[in-house]
Amino acid sequence: MVESRSPKPKVVGSSPAIRAHIKTMKEITSFIKESYTELLTKVSWPSYSSLQNSTIVVLVASLIFAVMIGGVDFVFKNVLSWLYKSY
Repeated sequence: MVESRSPKPKVVGSSPAIRAHIKTMKEITSFIKESYTELLTKVSWPSYSSLQNSTIVVLVASLIFAVMIGGVDFVFKNVLSWLYKSY
């Protein structure tokens, strides 16, 4: 039994890998366009004053946290220094 096959067409871009790449690029482009449209229409952005208030809250909380960590570090440093000098 002899198997006969027709020859493959020698068309540029007919390989499945290239077709998959083109499909993937179209999907990526579509995703970016849809994301941009969603950012413009569906996202509720905060007002400028709300954004400023939130920024101030974060800065104050960060400052308080930094002072607390610095205080604990200072206390531990002095306690350990005293312990090492004592013994």
